[in-house]
Amino acid sequence: MTAFRLLIIGIAAPLLIAGCTPTVKVEAPKEPITINLNVKLDAEVRVKLEEKAQEDVANNPIF
Repeated sequence: MTAFRLLIIGIAAPLLIAGCTPTVKVEAPKEPITINLNVKLDAEVRVKLEEKAQEDVANNPIF
């Protein structure tokens, strides 16, 4: 009876340990990756507006 129990434990223990090993899955995301570029566009608009304002002031002096 003791040999039978040792046999059962000897077979069951590796199966239980193998069932607990972590797995790592590498998958592509379901949703597309979005990159927010609002800051860059905002800075570009400001530069264009400042250049236009400087041109307008140079062409039409206020004082």
